[in-house]
Amino acid sequence: MYKIISDTSCDLTKEEIKDLGIEYVPFKISIDDKDYIDDESLNLSEYLINMEKTEKPIKTACPGPFDYLNIIEKSIDKDIYIVTISGKLSGSYNSAKIAEKEAREKYDDIKIHVIDSKSASAGHTRIVLKLLNFVKDNDFEKTVSLIDREVENETTMFVLESMKNLIKNGRIKKTAGLIANVLNIRPIMISNNGEIELFEINRGVKKSLDKMIKAIETECKVGASNLVTISYVKNKERAENLKEKIEELYDDVKVHIRHTNGLSSGYADIGGIVIAFWGEVWVKVIEKLKINLMKK
Repeated sequence: MYKIISDTSCDLTKEEIKDLGIEYVPFKISIDDKDYIDDESLNLSEYLINMEKTEKPIKTACPGPFDYLNIIEKSIDKDIYIVTISGKLSGSYNSAKIAEKEAREKYDDIKIHVIDSKSASAGHTRIVLKLLNFVKDNDFEKTVSLIDREVENETTMFVLESMKNLIKNGRIKKTAGLIANVLNIRPIMISNNGEIELFEINRGVKKSLDKMIKAIETECKVGASNLVTISYVKNKERAENLKEKIEELYDDVKVHIRHTNGLSSGYADIGGIVIAFWGEVWVKVIEKLKINLMKK
């Protein structure tokens, strides 16, 4: 028996987590002093409208230790796995670790493992899906080993349509962001040991996605990852096109598409695409894109 707990950086739907037996510990989000809980009560359509309208930064509050401990204490007879957003992006991981420590002090034989996904959105989602596969066929110790290896080898990339939230939240200077919007410059962001960094800049999202697919086609014919996850914000057609192109390259790849939940929508912004995959297979793609950038 096992219990999987996750914060809401994961993009699995309300229906999916119920079917899969996963329990969410939600973030709290504030837009223009209106508070939202990123759980099944969230009206995502209303939330996205208000996110797009506001000129103020979006404020978030991560789950506290008690939020995790409350679920842990209901599951002490099971193998417990907690998956969080990158510890470098939020305090959720630290909250889970504090809860883990308290649980170990209180219950001698408890089996519990906290997993820093070192990612968000599609990357976090992919780790949860891989964990679900591992727990079905392995004991606790083996599952821990497998999922930790998965985290270390995963790569997550963000292709942004809008830079509005980056500007509002102070990630880039307002003047630079406005110039980039006028010139139709769109960044590709990449996860690097849990931090989200600028990877490449292109004119237009389509060019960024096309360049990524071309690199995949020319450099990665062999040894495809068996699971790719894609999350999108109000742009399902773009996500489906990306899925089709990846499936054309690899016969046995499984590509999962989901709309972002509340927290991830704030990271990716309207029109954004997030993709996660096994990094060893795709390292040539990354190196190829870096080489192309340096030549310009």
